Amino acid sequence: MIRTTPFHERTGPLNETGLWSHWAGHLVAEKYSLSEKFEYFAVRNAAGIFDTSPLFKYRFTGPGAERFLAGVLGRDPRTLAPGQAQYTIWCDDRGFVVEDGVLLRHGPREFVLTAAEPNLAWFRDLVRRDDEVEIEDVSDAYAVLALQGPRSRGLLATLEPVVERLAYFGVTPGTIAGREVTISRTGYTGDLGYEVWANAADALPVWDAVWEATRGHGVLPFGLQALYMTRIEAGLLLLDVDFASSRFAWTDADRATPHELGLGWMLRGVQTDERAFVGRDAIRRELAAGTSRFRLTGLVVDWQGWDRVHDEAGLIPPKDHTPVQEEMYVYDDDGAQVGYATSFMYSPMLQRHVALARVPVASAAPGSRVNIEIPVSHRYVHVAAYTARLPLWNPERKTA
Repeated sequence: MIRTTPFHERTGPLNETGLWSHWAGHLVAEKYSLSEKFEYFAVRNAAGIFDTSPLFKYRFTGPGAERFLAGVLGRDPRTLAPGQAQYTIWCDDRGFVVEDGVLLRHGPREFVLTAAEPNLAWFRDLVRRDDEVEIEDVSDAYAVLALQGPRSRGLLATLEPVVERLAYFGVTPGTIAGREVTISRTGYTGDLGYEVWANAADALPVWDAVWEATRGHGVLPFGLQALYMTRIEAGLLLLDVDFASSRFAWTDADRATPHELGLGWMLRGVQTDERAFVGRDAIRRELAAGTSRFRLTGLVVDWQGWDRVHDEAGLIPPKDHTPVQEEMYVYDDDGAQVGYATSFMYSPMLQRHVALARVPVASAAPGSRVNIEIPVSHRYVHVAAYTARLPLWNPERKTA
């Protein structure tokens, strides 16, 4: 049975399109307004509100919680102090990525990890008798509201002034509408933004308070389409689009290691660090032998080449912002396929066609030329594109 989130009594009437998708068994809006571009520009110019409640949420508690997570997660959680969060990954024994998520540390013995897909059994299977850790699925206990965009800090601070001092990836308790909440400076838009965690029973009063505080400031609710636009610009990976979980991939061609996905920065020092985590030895072998098959990088399409191939076909060069989240093949100058793009769109902020793509390691250096295949007048043509460091759009306000 498809479920609704604790905010649905408010988000349902706001959805003018009636377009819904399914996420983790919940209804989520594809877009609220007739054009997702309105919602996108609200996020980039003012702020947008997104219901991220369907995320799976797991609480790790006990005297061994930190030790257990240090042996499971790719990124070292021991660097987190209470009141901090970090983007992290977990891998299988062969060093392939299982999934990614955000880890929040609430206290010396308490962590909460988010995930896009169910992972409870996977984590519990790794618990040993002497680990002194309890793992609880608290997905239904919390409603999570994301407020994202340049005005998010000022607007949220009118309800809870503590956010004025909250650092990037910081976590703090707070109060909104008289209800206890947790606020994290996190999000999936690559912009300044916050996520408000409320008890599910308090969801509507918290939503109402935030909605009222944003009235008249150009703030809109935004759905999945606008979210996908922002996350591509920000170089944020999407499960089952930019990578597949190693648990469910049919072949190794669908699997990827952290370094292949451009996430090797999480594992700095892995070759000398004594911390043993799942997949560490395989990752060490990959680095020692140089066996990475590709790198996921940004691509920026040559706009002159794009316009030319359409002009020659008698067409107006399209500048379509709609995300294409499927494979588009990438070639070298000799016409040999060398990789593929996983996500593609025309960025309204950058005024360029951009992509996330898997390219050979040798072609991953920023500024390297490849060619992307696109359909023009019912035939495929190649247009030059250049690799670029992620994120493709990275405003200073995000971390300031």
